Amino acid sequence: MSETPLIGDVGTAAGAALSGTPLSGARIGVVTFPGTLDDRDAARAVKLAGGTPVALWHADSELGDVDAVVLPGGFSYGDYLRAGAIARFAPLMSKITKAASGAASSNPLPVLGICNGFQILTEAHLLPGSMIKNDHLKFICRDQALRVENNRTAWTNQFEEGQEITVVLKNQDGQYVADEKTLDELEGEGRVAFRYVGWNPNGSRRGIAGITNAAGNVLGLMPHPEHAVEPGFGPLGADGHYSTDGLGFFASVLSQLVDAK
Repeated sequence: MSETPLIGDVGTAAGAALSGTPLSGARIGVVTFPGTLDDRDAARAVKLAGGTPVALWHADSELGDVDAVVLPGGFSYGDYLRAGAIARFAPLMSKITKAASGAASSNPLPVLGICNGFQILTEAHLLPGSMIKNDHLKFICRDQALRVENNRTAWTNQFEEGQEITVVLKNQDGQYVADEKTLDELEGEGRVAFRYVGWNPNGSRRGIAGITNAAGNVLGLMPHPEHAVEPGFGPLGADGHYSTDGLGFFASVLSQLVDAK
């Protein structure tokens, strides 16, 4: 992945301020599948937050020495069969699944799945439920308000519970579905991480925009935090200013990694 020049250093400063710790040593892998669109955006967000992005290829046989992984958005393998269904069988996904489930270590790998990455996480059974086409059967792209329901995960600890943030939403298969028992379990265990505010843009059950696993190291999110990390280049927040709320996701995991060392 070639170097993308930063626009000033305001993003890095914001990321460092969120965690209060030098984070450049933390290595965050960003996986590229055939059809991935937002890998460079995710890598840029990692760097703006203060970490070191590491390019990973879907056909890699090893994860290497990364401290966390981002599965970015896009249309992996053209979303044939089901969104994320083919990517789930990529060679690197077996390594990610093992590491994220804690089967390989007492410290499970933090994994963030964004949009198509969320779809892949459900297909890999790292998260329950599934993603189907939006209830209006159209692609949607808009600025989206979210409410933080769980700030105790690897990817949300820099937010306040109940905080409303604004990031970008863009999807076609963004409707989160699960049976009532699973939904009740997610609610009862506090594993609904984010909910849509204002309206439900894709018909997701109970307005769910993102969920976490029981350990809190795996987070799936349908909207795109990596598109809300720079002043002047993101969505407009409720206060009328350009939102950099997406930095909180990346600063959260970097902060946790530093605390763990």
